[in-house]
Amino acid sequence: MERSRRRRPSPALAVACLALFVALGGTVLAATKIDGRTIKVKSLPGNRLTLGSLPGNRLQPGTIHGDRLAPQSITGAQIDAATLGQVPSADHANSATSADTARHADTATAADHASDATTINGRSVGCGEGKREFAGACWDVQLRATQLPFVAAAQLCGNEGGELADPASILAFNGLPGVPSDVGGEWSSAVRVESAEFWSSIAVEGTDELRLHSRLAPLHFRCVTPLLH
Repeated sequence: MERSRRRRPSPALAVACLALFVALGGTVLAATKIDGRTIKVKSLPGNRLTLGSLPGNRLQPGTIHGDRLAPQSITGAQIDAATLGQVPSADHANSATSADTARHADTATAADHASDATTINGRSVGCGEGKREFAGACWDVQLRATQLPFVAAAQLCGNEGGELADPASILAFNGLPGVPSDVGGEWSSAVRVESAEFWSSIAVEGTDELRLHSRLAPLHFRCVTPLLH
C-alpha cells in the first residue's frame, strides 16, 4: 500500500499566519512598552486626551496659565486662602475699631466711649450748676427770684436759649423731691386767648393746681433749656 504523503501549507496560508503573529505581537509590545516617558514633548495634542485621564498632581507648577482656564471652572473651595494677599484697600479698615460706629465718633476719642463725651459737634452736653435734668432737658431747680410779667419771663428764658415749660410738665417736675414750688403761681408756656385784645396765661400753683392769670401780672417762673447747648 502506497504510503500517504503530508500536504505542505500553501504560501498564502503561511503569509497570513505571519501577518497575524506580527499584528498580535505588536499590540502586546505597544501595551507593555509605551508609557509617558516614551512620548516626545508636544507630540500628543490635548484634544487626544480623554476627560479625567490626566490627574492634577501630574502637572508641573506653572504649566497652565490663568487665561487658559474656563470662567467659573475654579471655585473658592479649591483656593487656599492663606496664599492670597491682602485686598489693596483693606489696610485702611484695620485702623477703625468698627466701620459702622466710627463714622459717628467725630467728637469722641473712640466709639466705645461715645457715651462719656461732654461735647457733640462742639456743643456742650449736660446740665450746669443750679439745673436738674428732667424730661430730656435741663430745668431750673429754684424759681427765679425776680417776678416778671408773662412776656418778659418768656423773653428772658429765650435769651438764655431756653423756654417756659408746659403746665403738665411743671406739675410733674414740682412733684419731684427737693424741688420747691410756688403756691402763688409760676408761669407756664400755655395761654388762653379770648380775643385779639384780651388773653391770659396759665400759671401753676403748687403741685396740683392750674389757674389763669393776667399776662401783665408779675409771677415767678423757671426756665427749661436743652441738654445740648
